[in-house]
Amino acid sequence: MDFLSPVIDGFGVVFQPENLFYCLLGVTLGMLIGVLPGLGPAATIAVLLPITYNIEPTAAIIMLAGIFYGAQYGGTITSVLLRLPGEASSVVTAIDGHALARQGRAGSALGIAAIGSFIGGTVAIIGLTFVAPLVAGFALDFGPSEYTALALLGILLITTLGTGSPLKSILMATVGLLLATVGQDPLEGVSRLTLGVDQLLDGIDFVIVAMGLFGVGEILYNLESLRRPAEPAAAVGSVYPSRAELGQSKGAITRGSFLGFLLGILPGGGATMSSMVAYAVEKRASKEPEKFGKGAIQGVAGPETANNAAATSSFIPLLTLGIPANATMAIMFGALLIQGITPGPMLVEEKPDLFWGVVNSMYVGNLLLLVMSMPLIGLFVRILRVRQAILAPLTILVTMIGVYTVRMSVFDMFLMVGLGVLGYLMKKAGYEPGPLVLAFVLGSLLESSFRRSMRIFGGDVTGFLTQPITATLLAVIVLIIVVPPVLRLTKRKDPSREKVEA
Repeated sequence: MDFLSPVIDGFGVVFQPENLFYCLLGVTLGMLIGVLPGLGPAATIAVLLPITYNIEPTAAIIMLAGIFYGAQYGGTITSVLLRLPGEASSVVTAIDGHALARQGRAGSALGIAAIGSFIGGTVAIIGLTFVAPLVAGFALDFGPSEYTALALLGILLITTLGTGSPLKSILMATVGLLLATVGQDPLEGVSRLTLGVDQLLDGIDFVIVAMGLFGVGEILYNLESLRRPAEPAAAVGSVYPSRAELGQSKGAITRGSFLGFLLGILPGGGATMSSMVAYAVEKRASKEPEKFGKGAIQGVAGPETANNAAATSSFIPLLTLGIPANATMAIMFGALLIQGITPGPMLVEEKPDLFWGVVNSMYVGNLLLLVMSMPLIGLFVRILRVRQAILAPLTILVTMIGVYTVRMSVFDMFLMVGLGVLGYLMKKAGYEPGPLVLAFVLGSLLESSFRRSMRIFGGDVTGFLTQPITATLLAVIVLIIVVPPVLRLTKRKDPSREKVEA
């Protein structure tokens, strides 16, 4: 009971009028920010840091936390309606979410995303409350070699995302890894693949790649339909998932909750890795994997549940160990320091009101997000009724503004247009951009972790096998590569055996 006393006292902190107001403000801002391509939670929290000087520390952190996990659902909206992911964690949602929207089931896709987000976030908060010290201690065991294996596993899973052939997916992932090397060498500072362009020395930002390939590329591809007779507008459908859709999503939401929680606590994993792994798991677990990429409701439920669970569990290493799990958590770390608070093992004892106030505010924030998002779905899906000739220029305008606000660079806008043309040509040739974008996200983690590992092992590759966690992850990679072909061969042999016996 001594453990539960500060937890219960934390709810008293949350329900103070000021803290409730900032919780509502945070999740509302987060949802709106997620909708706007380019303006992610990391940039927004950085912009709002000066404002937090005049806000009480607990209220300030509650608001910034609300922005972070609120943005995870906001990014779903444009991913489903426009196939325009505002966040890296929403890339995989765009694959089946937009396919459902084109079938007139945008309301169901957004509804199941809201429900999954709420459940995943709540499960992660419960885990954060009861097992934070244990899982945070496990995260400390991850070094460069473990991150290398984790990134390799993620890139391998990427090959399951393409709706075309695995070979095309591998090719796209290779291009994504190549784009991730553009800029300065992370360890030696030497410029690579910049072609003498100074603006590329800092590398290519994720927003530029995602908005170019998914946003501009998709718009250019869809504009071809204007030359053909217009098809009748698809019905939006109910804004609430049917009982059958809820039943189909039940397993995906359950698996996504636990996958997101576990991967979210690992630095370098986070919401993006969690959504990607959840999508791959659902596709492999499905009895009808051919439906993925064409409008499988599990392809929305799994990733959306996982990325919200991961967004919440990523607070574990930050608050209990002072280790930011991702870029947004790094900015949150700075916000805590600005408030005179040092994250770490002593935070629970020295600042129990703040620690449990922030943790318990997530229960309230997730509930507010669910209550707000479900009624607003009807408003969001009206975008589908806007004619493409009007919607395309507006989307291009929002995309341009979003990309420009990242680094205030006109060059980035031209680069995004160039990548958009590439995305259009890829689409015409039957190559999906998803594997490219996700490999791009994991590329920098893979490179830096691998090179640090090789320095630690003195250039001996077999050093990876001496680390228990790394060896386990590598064994999983081998199983993923070997098992599917073996199962396919087994299935081919079974019918012939039956015929012989007959």
